[in-house]
Parts: sequence; structure tokens; C-alpha cells
Amino acid sequence: MSDQLIQFVRDHFDTKDFIPLHAPVFPGREKEYVADTIESTFVSSVGAYVDRFEQDMAGYTGSPKAVATVNGTAALHIALKLAGVESGDLVITQPLTFVATCNAIAYCNAEPVFVDVDRNTLGLSANALEAWLTENTSLDSEGVCRTRTDNKVVRACVPMHTFGHPADLDGLISVTRRWNIALIEDAAESLGSFYKGKHTGTFGTLGTLSFNGNKIMTTGGGGMILTDEALASRAKHLTTTAKKPHTYEYIHDELGYNYRLPNLNAALGCAQLEQLETFIENKRALAAAYEDLFSGTKLEFVKEPEGCRSNYWLNAVICEDKLQRNELLKTTNKQGVMTRPIWALMNHLAMYQSCRRGNLSNAEWLEARVVNLPSSVCVPASVREGLNNC
Repeated sequence: MSDQLIQFVRDHFDTKDFIPLHAPVFPGREKEYVADTIESTFVSSVGAYVDRFEQDMAGYTGSPKAVATVNGTAALHIALKLAGVESGDLVITQPLTFVATCNAIAYCNAEPVFVDVDRNTLGLSANALEAWLTENTSLDSEGVCRTRTDNKVVRACVPMHTFGHPADLDGLISVTRRWNIALIEDAAESLGSFYKGKHTGTFGTLGTLSFNGNKIMTTGGGGMILTDEALASRAKHLTTTAKKPHTYEYIHDELGYNYRLPNLNAALGCAQLEQLETFIENKRALAAAYEDLFSGTKLEFVKEPEGCRSNYWLNAVICEDKLQRNELLKTTNKQGVMTRPIWALMNHLAMYQSCRRGNLSNAEWLEARVVNLPSSVCVPASVREGLNNC
């Protein structure tokens, strides 16, 4: 199957050169908008494109407000703080995620708790979450969720929409409400993905996005907090070094963070967002072609959950076992077609291996079998002239 996959990828991207996993494309007004910021001299965190990018992203996602940040990790760090996460608290998340999810929790001096994922979504399992909470916690007289062994507060739950596929949000909302735990969506990979008609990142108290260079659209770096008006106002204050408005004085009223997105990056984001639906259409067509390719083979293509529209940020297949996974990775990469395994589970990393966790059998099963495939947006030849993409 490796040979057929390699040929399929080379035919789709129409190149004999190295094919990356996910490269950015810039076929729209990116150069025009970035040049405009340079001409204006407002290239840092103050500028019209920052405001426009926030407004446009709120409009696209249906979130009441959106606050731009320097990257997705910064967005998640501030979201956790706004949800009340304090030093010593516990924050439940999935072990099958990128390390930034756990790092943001650690920045709050909180401890990640690892709960299993569902195989059909690759995202946090509501059933596993309920099981861990029932076994390990109870609500105190004030309705605060605490561990029975050491009275630690379970403050928040952070599911991640893996590869752009929405997690079981109905189930997770039900469990977190029952246990009085804040739901914060790590939607870094799922811009353009919808769960039952509503955009991911808008179901919890807060949601966060990422615009890293490998995401479905990019600002070079960058992130976004999606939330209500009151929390957005707090987010804007904290991410701007907690500086109070004044004509000339420097007044900072609490510990703040230099997390604002520069205008230069926001300009790039505005141009990319204008093309997002075209990008998604392109990527969903590629996903359908991959699904046809693997139909009837021993490789199982990862499809969007029922009732959802996934952006198919990274396409993936599930191999029969780790041996088949390793052979696929070795053969494709040797031929210049970039494929990657799923991340090492977070509880396998040195800094998180002592964290609390439940039964992680699904996550362990997936870790041994999942391979990501080239998933870049392929710009049509008529538009591609002069671009070094696809």
C-alpha cells in the first residue's frame, strides 16, 4: 500500500520534490495587506488589522468576542487563568495531544490529569471523564469538585479537537456541568470545524485557536481566545501587560503578559481568513480522495464524526499494528513524502509522567497505529504561478 500512497500523493501535489506534511499557501491578498502595515509603520501590537482580525474571527466563528494573542499556547494560558485555574489545581485533559496543551496548564502551576479519548473522534471521552470523576472526586458543601484523597480542586477540563475533528461536545458539556468544572476548548487545530452546526471553540466558557505556520490558515505565529464580552475584556487587559489606558502615564494594575498579536501578523491573518472556506473545500476534497484510496485496504482512514463538519487539518490513517505503522513511516519518508506518527502520549514525557491518569487504553492503542499524511491545501495551477507551494 505504501507505493500506491506515495504515487497518489505525488500525483495530487503534482511534484517529484519533497512533499511536506502541511505547508502554508498565500494565494490571496497577503502581500498587499502586509505591505500596508509596513507603509503605515504600525507593525507591532497596535494597528487596524489587529482589530479587524478579531472582529472577522468573531464573526466567522459566531463567538461574542475574539482576542488575538501572539500564539495558541499564550491563548490557552490566559484562558485557563480567566477560568480561575490557580496554583495547585487539577486540570483534566487528554494524553493524546500536542505538548502545548499541557504546557499551558503547567504555566498556571496546575497539574494535568490525563483521561482517555474516544477512538472515533480521537478527542477526550465523556465516558472516561465521568468514570474518573466518579472514582476519584466528589462535590464539597459549596459545590466545588475535589479529589477525595488530597482535597485538590478540579478546576477545568480541556478537550482538544484532534486533527480538526470535533470531540463529543454534548457529552463533555453534560459531564462538566454536573461536576461544576469549567470547559475550555483547545480548538487550535479545528478552525472551520463545526459540531452540529456550531463552530468548535464556542461551546465552553472559553475556546482557543492557533494560527501557527502549519495550521489550516496562518499568521506566521498567533492565536485567539473565543469567549464572552466580559472575559474578553479581561483577556485584552491581561495580554497587554495589564496596562490601564492613560494619555501618557504607565500604569499597570496587576501581573500582565506581553501576549498581543502584532499588526503585521494580523494583516496576514485577515488575508488568509478571506480564503478559509476555499481552503476547507480543498482539504475536504483531498480527504474524500484519501478515503477512496484506502477503501477496502488494511488501513482505516480517520473520518469526521457523525453530525460534524471537520476541516480535516491533518489527514490520518490507522494501521493494523505498530509494525505496519513503522513500515509505512519508513517507506514514505525515505521516498520524500513526509508522514508522521501521532504525538507521544503526554504521560510518557518526563515532565508529565508522574501526573494522575485514568485508564488510557484507547490513547495507547491509537499512539501505536496512527499515521498523519500530507494534507496541504493545493493551490490550482492558474493561481500557483509565482508561488512556491503545492
